[in-house]
Amino acid sequence: MQTLNLVDNQNFKFNAFKVFDSPDHDNSNRKLALMEQLQTSLELDRLLNIFAVEVAKYVNFSGLYFKKGDINASIRGSRQGKNERVFELKLNKNFVGTLTYAINSPISITNFKILNQLHQYLIHPLNNALRYQEALQLAMQDGLTSLNNRRCFDEQLRRAMHHANRQHSKVGLIVCDLDKFKLINDTYGHNIGDEVLIQFSLALKESVRDSDSLFRFGGDEFSIIVEDATLVSLMAIEQRIYSAMNRDSLLSNYQVSCSLGHTFMNTMDTQTSFFKRADKALYQRKIFKDHKLSLV
Repeated sequence: MQTLNLVDNQNFKFNAFKVFDSPDHDNSNRKLALMEQLQTSLELDRLLNIFAVEVAKYVNFSGLYFKKGDINASIRGSRQGKNERVFELKLNKNFVGTLTYAINSPISITNFKILNQLHQYLIHPLNNALRYQEALQLAMQDGLTSLNNRRCFDEQLRRAMHHANRQHSKVGLIVCDLDKFKLINDTYGHNIGDEVLIQFSLALKESVRDSDSLFRFGGDEFSIIVEDATLVSLMAIEQRIYSAMNRDSLLSNYQVSCSLGHTFMNTMDTQTSFFKRADKALYQRKIFKDHKLSLV
């Protein structure tokens, strides 16, 4: 883990205002170098780490954090300080996010002014990185339910399988679809069909842990990646899904039911073989359910 080498502000002889105002060649180069480095990445953590190297000349801090809504970033090795100093960043009066310093000693008035000027070099790269992150999220998100989409599933499954192999843990996969969903669309129309999908996605959200990942592939096909899984945890999620559906008035009104299939990854699995085995378990569940109904 990396930590910053901090400089005592009171004894530091360099006048940082020269970075901005002086025609001195070296200072102009430093200003240009910072601007160029901040243009090299669209990753928020990387931008903060670049920025922290310059800021450490003027502020004694042990952590630097950025936040906007659900988006968070921090420098490597961030830890709590004696106090926090929060700066609200704005671009053309529009809120960009907050920058929080975990400080170990007070910021002088001079260095406070320097800090605000340095923020002006950071704010445009931060805004660009945020827009990039938002675009990525949209590309990985299902438009109707706001769940992750199939593209995101492929990436998350790869990571989960790699993590499970490295940590010698289990990753489970649950796949599910709605029973006779086409009949609901044909009978009540696609608007009702969309409402059913939205409510079902909410039932799924109620039923999983924060560490689990939900996906909609399209149509009425959904999946759940469960890391550090056990048979008990998979069965518990399935039971919670059924219970959540029974509590939902819209799903109950249209007599919506679902089928679920689950499996665990084995060491020889590829992403394709892992998913196919879960899908086969779903298919077998549907056959079993249809067989039971035919006997009634």
